[in-house]
Amino acid sequence: MSDASRFQFNKERLLALPSPAAGTRATYHDAKTPGLQLRVTPAGVKTFSMYRRTKGGGPERVTLGRFPAMTVEQARKAASTVNSEIEHGANPAEVKRALKAEPTLTELFTEYGTRHGVRKLSWRDDEQRFRDYLQKPLGDRKLTTITRQAIIRVLSDAEAAGKAAATVRQIRALASGIFGKAIEWGYLEANPAQGVKVAGRVVKRDRFLQADELPRFFQSVAEEQNETLRDYILLALLTGARRANLLAMRWGEINLADSVWRIPDTKNGTPQNVTLSPEAVTILQARKEAAKPGAVFVFPGTGASGHIEEPKKAVIRIMERAGIPYGRNDPDGVTLSRSAAHPGKLASQDGRIVGDHWQEPEPQEPAGDGDLCATRP
Repeated sequence: MSDASRFQFNKERLLALPSPAAGTRATYHDAKTPGLQLRVTPAGVKTFSMYRRTKGGGPERVTLGRFPAMTVEQARKAASTVNSEIEHGANPAEVKRALKAEPTLTELFTEYGTRHGVRKLSWRDDEQRFRDYLQKPLGDRKLTTITRQAIIRVLSDAEAAGKAAATVRQIRALASGIFGKAIEWGYLEANPAQGVKVAGRVVKRDRFLQADELPRFFQSVAEEQNETLRDYILLALLTGARRANLLAMRWGEINLADSVWRIPDTKNGTPQNVTLSPEAVTILQARKEAAKPGAVFVFPGTGASGHIEEPKKAVIRIMERAGIPYGRNDPDGVTLSRSAAHPGKLASQDGRIVGDHWQEPEPQEPAGDGDLCATRP
């Protein structure tokens, strides 16, 4: 073996390696990881492999993956896994099959959706975050090759792109949840997203409607031409329900005779009964009478979900029509909230209703009864 063929692998040196002459194959050896090789064909294809002698047998080669789709760090980690398995008596062919069977992050996310995600109220948001932030940098990687540093890099890139701290936290939470299920399902032993810190803190800016603004606000609500969104906003204020639950409200969940809405799946995974005020029952009764035969959702929409998805524009129209400032350029939009402690009163922030990205509010003292809070996270 020539000294020129053995060196410490890094991306720059591997990219610069020349293609060998036709009919030959060049082999290079990593000086850092015993047995790790890179083989180069005349066509310029570069493939990592692990070459070592097995216990009680001859030398064996296990193909790991192609460079640069597989990085040097990933190849070293895979080689260490092969070394460990062979040291414990595994057959190299079995090791190779195990490596091939290990899912990529995209494949795991598909399984995650089928087995777990579709039951989550935030599943559509999870799909969007995975697609926008995790799939491109990590989607094609085998699970065991994704390191803590790779997760940190994804989050750092999101922060560098100007994403809000809340968004970065949601990306981290999604990654941690996916890898948590990978551990539960036997694909991993450790969660690379566990304990990764996110810089910054979500700062909430509160803007409570004043007494003289309330009449204008409700007059503007009454003038809203889109009856579905008008009724949605009124029920949001009257029930204090979470945005996702209210958007997906079904007629089968409502007992108008008993004034009860049974939410089958809340954020903490348990069902919940919501007592409906007389005003809420009146609104729902009118919608029921006007609904099409066999209607499923109280607030039907034309999208794939079957119900309305984003009521923010209606809230903006109402606030503008009432002449109430609310911070239009805030990317998270307007949030209305009411107090669960005072049914029918518009008060504190414990019931987040409208906005692009729902955030759990910080505990705080409730506002006075009758105040309406527009919160912008």
